[in-house]
Amino acid sequence: MDLPRKIKSKVTAGFKMRGLILRPEASRYLAEALESVNVSELEDVIEKVLDAVEKQPLSSNMIELAVAEIAVQDCTQSCDETIDNIFNIIGAFDVPRYIYSVERKKFLPISMTNHPAPSLCGSAKDKAELFRERYTILQQRTHRHELFTPPAIGAAVEEGQNKFQLRTIEALLGSTAKLGEVIVLGMVTQLKEGKFYLEDPSGTFHNGLYTESCFVLAEGWYEDSVFHVNGFGFPPTEPSSATRSYYGNINFFGGPSSTSVKASSKLKQLEEENEDAMFVIVSDVWLDSVEVMEKLNIMFSGYAAMPPTCFILCGNFSSAPYGKTQNRSLKESLKALADMICSYPSIHSSSRFVFVPGPEDPGPANILPRPPLVQTITQEFSERVPFSVFTTNPCRIQYCSQEIIVVREDLVNKMCRNCIRLPSSNLDIPNHFVKTILSQGHLTPLPLYVSPVFWAYDYSLRVYPVPDVIVFADKYDPFTITNTDCLCVNPGSFPKSGFTFKVYYPSNKTVEDSKLQGL
Repeated sequence: MDLPRKIKSKVTAGFKMRGLILRPEASRYLAEALESVNVSELEDVIEKVLDAVEKQPLSSNMIELAVAEIAVQDCTQSCDETIDNIFNIIGAFDVPRYIYSVERKKFLPISMTNHPAPSLCGSAKDKAELFRERYTILQQRTHRHELFTPPAIGAAVEEGQNKFQLRTIEALLGSTAKLGEVIVLGMVTQLKEGKFYLEDPSGTFHNGLYTESCFVLAEGWYEDSVFHVNGFGFPPTEPSSATRSYYGNINFFGGPSSTSVKASSKLKQLEEENEDAMFVIVSDVWLDSVEVMEKLNIMFSGYAAMPPTCFILCGNFSSAPYGKTQNRSLKESLKALADMICSYPSIHSSSRFVFVPGPEDPGPANILPRPPLVQTITQEFSERVPFSVFTTNPCRIQYCSQEIIVVREDLVNKMCRNCIRLPSSNLDIPNHFVKTILSQGHLTPLPLYVSPVFWAYDYSLRVYPVPDVIVFADKYDPFTITNTDCLCVNPGSFPKSGFTFKVYYPSNKTVEDSKLQGL
């Protein structure tokens, strides 16, 4: 048998072993692409191609030529490791939307589903889908947790005793017998004032749990149409590495790369070698405050000798609302900031400036995701400081292989005010807050009347897969907490916390507390 035919035979056999069928043109393409591979390495390379094929959102088991081409490109690519992909800012409205398919147990891009393109003026269906998608993401994540995976065939009896099974509310309502050790994943809702219900896509029933619009795991027993809860908690979190090992190199985060930058060894190497890279994070940058501008000037003079990679400046950009003159006032303030930056040529030519609007900055009502400041305010600044980006709230930043989410919202106070049961220790509130966000897989796990969102763009507020860094620009006291391999940072309010800010070093994933004091 000649070599091309032998390769084609091995490729076809490999695909059949995984239940996949190659189109003739795809089979010919793969045989030609693998001709240059050593015979001793052929089987390993075919396995890699198969892995790359299965990581794509396939619509059937019939493999088309385009799918095979993408798989080969993924195995040999270096195109997404170029200098262009070292630093990217992704606005909330540019985040790719993936929808979890329960039948196929994988995420599909919206183009492969029957969902319409998202619109700011969402429909009633968008509102229902918002909660349904939050639920399915947490459900599939929980099912993969070691406590909920069924024991392997032939495993020890003791191993099975430490496992749990998730049940739906529909299954409970259809049961007449007493059920012990029941665990249900559902969302706590207040369908009647003062009465809380646990809800999932299959039904609802009354009980007495704690926080509205949060998803919880409730444990107890079910008897005579009453679910008796003796324990409850949040769904388990999942590190990004575990998520990606299951779903492959899908680029959930967004940006120009066709696949996740996490898979790029070259970007990872660049990230580790560039030890001087740093991100300066400041919140509540009141540009109309003389004192704040003086402190910014001191900050710039201190960093002039070694300019940071990026200044992340979060709103509010005014100390008080100015009514109809706010736009003009902010435009003048940005002009003064541009003058200051231009007086430090090293910073002006080297550092990037990312502006994230706050809840009281000019723009639409207090609803997320929030669009950037309008161009009529920012145009002159952008012309004078070309490495500046006015982006959405929240936004995403991709630096080398790292994923960073930035949100400017006073979330800690909102969540504490709307908590039915506060933590026993106020000192622990930041830890409780971070655990809640990561467990819920969402930046604002609150009722829509407390924290409104554009229904069709709720997916842009997801924290799934878990990023490397989340910046919660909040007026609450500054904190730095690591949970589930995610660094959660709050710089605090710059003017209200004694001019504190945070400095993040991507090369070793550390955060430095900084303060302009006595200067």
